[in-house]
Amino acid sequence: MTMAFRVLLIDDDARLPELLSSYLAQNGVTLSCAADGPKGLVMLEQGAFDAVLLDVMMPGMDGLEVCKRIRAKSNLPVIMLTARGDETDRVVGLELGADDYVAKPFSPRELLARLKAVLRRARPEVVSEQLAVSGISVDVPARVASVNQQAVELTGIEFDILVALMRRAGRVVPRDALLSEAGRSDVVVGERTVDVHISHLRQKLGDDPPKLIKTVRGVGYVLAKE
Repeated sequence: MTMAFRVLLIDDDARLPELLSSYLAQNGVTLSCAADGPKGLVMLEQGAFDAVLLDVMMPGMDGLEVCKRIRAKSNLPVIMLTARGDETDRVVGLELGADDYVAKPFSPRELLARLKAVLRRARPEVVSEQLAVSGISVDVPARVASVNQQAVELTGIEFDILVALMRRAGRVVPRDALLSEAGRSDVVVGERTVDVHISHLRQKLGDDPPKLIKTVRGVGYVLAKE
């Protein structure tokens, strides 16, 4: 994984966080922990997590009930953990919407592999997307761009606009759609601001006069394919 992920472990086994934390941290995963279901649900309300590791056997509210409550609100990837090889739990967990199942005891390495697989299915664009068009190369998860193998320093919004244009290379992206295509609907801007970002992007890509990012008058922009 080239990008940091935040994962919440909901498990009453106090030794498990110690076992997993450092191994996962070395592999780009930050682990937060909750000792029971209600605490875990509160943490999910308060923080942004990419996935949940959820123990089935917990006192009070068990993992199946927690999974049901998570699914009522979101599609967050959930991997169920169980000490038993009980097929009933497994089937019920999957029916409630869990994405995968790991039986204890498991190795941190096995868990990481399952976690990657679940994240890849849930967010393929984040785990592994490499784009290359007209001499421009982009590693989306690492947020690295280069032109003719020379690294280019871009601001966050310039990078997102470039990725949006590359994903639709050869097709016109309307000005007003460009920011939402770039996942930047949080940025309130006028069309003029988009033009300014495009202008900066062209300068940094050495696109002067513009041969790569072409203006389609009255509509928007297109990234030319070779």
